[in-house]
Amino acid sequence: MLQLFKALSDDTRLRILALLWGSELCVCEIEGGLGLTQSNASRHLTVLKNAGIVTSSKHAQWSHYRVDETFIKQHKDLAAYLAERLAALPGLEEARERASQAKQTTGCVLKACGASTENQR
Repeated sequence: MLQLFKALSDDTRLRILALLWGSELCVCEIEGGLGLTQSNASRHLTVLKNAGIVTSSKHAQWSHYRVDETFIKQHKDLAAYLAERLAALPGLEEARERASQAKQTTGCVLKACGASTENQR
């Protein structure tokens, strides 16, 4: 339980979780949406994953993350609270827009990532 609440005690991880709630995003989209470096995003995603809050899957060389359904089922009250509170985070809509734009950005990694994401959905 301590690992779970430590993972939720960081503003950046809460912002990542808000972006992921109800969607699956590539690391590139998370980076673009929140203005994070790749190493910073990966470090925070690892903490969330180790706490059992998010899960990942590989699509070619890109990692995609989403909120773990098992976490939601095992922690129904906490998940409901988080869903409500995270949806009200300031700047969330702008971050979602930037994440969407990151998918379309010209640049080899982001462009390829966007194409990979579209093909997977």
